Amino acid sequence: MDSYLIQVNGHGDHAPMLDVHLKSNGNSISLGKVKGRKPRWAVRASEMSKKTFNPVRAIVDSMKVEPNPKKTMISLSLGDPTVFGNLPTNDEVTRAMKEALDSGRYNGYAPSVGYQSCREAVATYYSCPEAPLEAQDVILTSGCSQAIELALAVLANPGQNILVPRPGFSLYKTLALSLGIEVKLYNLLPEKGWEIDLEHLESLVDEKTACLIVNNPSNPCGSVFSKSHLQKILAVASRQCVPILADEIYGDMVFADCKYEPIATLSTNVPILSCGGLAKRWLVPGWRMGWILIHDRRDIFGNEIRDGLLRLSQRILGPCTIVQGALERILHRTPPEFYQNTLSILKSNADLCYAALSAIPGLQPVRPAGAMYLMVEIEMEHFPEFENDVEFTERLISEQSVFCLPATCFEYPNFFRVVITVPEEMILEACSRIQEFCEMHYQGAEGAQDLECDK
Repeated sequence: MDSYLIQVNGHGDHAPMLDVHLKSNGNSISLGKVKGRKPRWAVRASEMSKKTFNPVRAIVDSMKVEPNPKKTMISLSLGDPTVFGNLPTNDEVTRAMKEALDSGRYNGYAPSVGYQSCREAVATYYSCPEAPLEAQDVILTSGCSQAIELALAVLANPGQNILVPRPGFSLYKTLALSLGIEVKLYNLLPEKGWEIDLEHLESLVDEKTACLIVNNPSNPCGSVFSKSHLQKILAVASRQCVPILADEIYGDMVFADCKYEPIATLSTNVPILSCGGLAKRWLVPGWRMGWILIHDRRDIFGNEIRDGLLRLSQRILGPCTIVQGALERILHRTPPEFYQNTLSILKSNADLCYAALSAIPGLQPVRPAGAMYLMVEIEMEHFPEFENDVEFTERLISEQSVFCLPATCFEYPNFFRVVITVPEEMILEACSRIQEFCEMHYQGAEGAQDLECDK
C-alpha cells in the first residue's frame, strides 16, 4: 500500500513553508516548497459604499446647533406630509389596505416586477390616448426612490454622465455617484419660475450622456412646467437623442390655477421612463410603493431596456405585496374630494407663506405652483454676518427654533427651502419668527458696508 507523508518546515519569524514529500513504496518524491497563507482580518467597506454620499444628511448632520429652549421647535425641513397629522390619507385608502391584509392572499412572494393585476391597474390609471400604457409597460418598485434607482441603473454605465437639475432632489446625485455615473448639473431659473435654462442644458450634452432627468412638479422648487416649456425640453432631448428619466412623484399635485402635463403625453419620439408612486399624492410615503412607466412608442428602448429593468428588479423581489393587494382599489376608489382637499390646504399654506415672507426685507420667495415646497432667496449682502445659507439657517434654529433646509443641500446656495405641509397656525408662527430673525440681523446697504469694513 502506498503511504503519503506531508512534512511542514518553518521556524523563526518567517512564514511557514510547506515542504511536501510524497513517499510511495518507500521512494521519496519532493514537490518543493509552497508558501502558506497566514490568516488575518482585513474587512473593508466596498467602493460602492464609499462613493455613496447624501449631501442633505452630510450638511444637516454637520449643523451641530441646539434650538432655542424657550421656543418650541418648528421643523419646515422634512418632505413628509404625515409628520404633523394634519394631512391624513383617505379612509378608502386605509380600508383597501385592511382588506388586502385580512384576505390572506398577499403574504407570499410576488413577481419581482409586481403582480400582473396590479400592473394592469396602474397602466389603466395612467393610460391616455396621447400616451397609452399596458401592463407590460409598468414595473412596480419599492417607492419612487427605487424606481429612480432602477431607471438610472438600466440607462447609464459607470463613466457615463446624466443631466440633473440645479436646484434638484439630492437623491439623483447620491444614486449616480454610487453607481460610478458622473453628474452634470443644468440650471433652473428662479426669475422664470424655475424653468430650465435650455441653452445651458443642451451645452452639457456629450457622447457620454446617458439620460436627462426632468423633475416636474419640482422638489425643492414647487414649480410646475407649462406645456410649451415641456415641449422645448423634449425638443432638446430629441435633437440630442437623449432619453428622459421623468421624476413625476408630485404629478397632479398642482394648484388650481395651473395644469400638470405628464411629459410623455407631449412626445411620440423621445423614449421616457416616468417614475411615480403613492407617497405624496396619497400621503403614504412609508408604504413604499412606486412604479416605472415605460413610454417607448418608437421602440427605441426595445426589449433590451425592458429586460434590463426586469433583471434589476429581481435583486430585491419587488415591493410590499400587501400594498400591491390594495393598489387597484386605492387608485380607482379614492374620491376626488380627497385630492382637492389636500391641494386646497397646500395652496392656502403656500399663499400664506409667500405673502408673509415677501414682506420681510432681505428675503425673496419664489411663488410655488404645486408640490409641497417653496424656495426663498436670502439677499446675503443684507446679512453680512452670515457666511452662507447654511450659517443663516443654523442661526435661525438656535435663535428662533425654526428649521428650514439650506438650499446648499440642493446645490443652490443662498436660498432655503420651506415645506408647506404643516398646519396653518404653525406656518404663521414660523413666518413670524423668521421675520423677527431677519429684522434682528438685516443690514441696509450702509450698515452692511460698515460691517464689512469692521471685519
